[in-house]
Amino acid sequence: MENNTKKRMHATVEGMVQGVGFRFFVFQYAMDRGLKGWVRNRSSGEVEIMAEGSESDLEYLCRKLEVGPPAAQVTNVNVEWMDYKGDLSHFDVLSTL
Repeated sequence: MENNTKKRMHATVEGMVQGVGFRFFVFQYAMDRGLKGWVRNRSSGEVEIMAEGSESDLEYLCRKLEVGPPAAQVTNVNVEWMDYKGDLSHFDVLSTL
């Protein structure tokens, strides 16, 4: 049975993940699954994601983060699960932090 419990997920993706279309890759999967939140590059070289939606859709996104787009080389994905807040209205690609 699919888990439709709403959750919030914060993730950082490490490796060769900038300059390879990773943010657009995340944006596409988030939009396909109806997730709310954002993705951005960090000046330290990681990609950071904050997303809310059903737990099953977030788990799907996590599996995609472990692979990334074809040019990416993901070495690690750190995921923190949080309670759903409902304060994110859509999914954005943000400027580098």
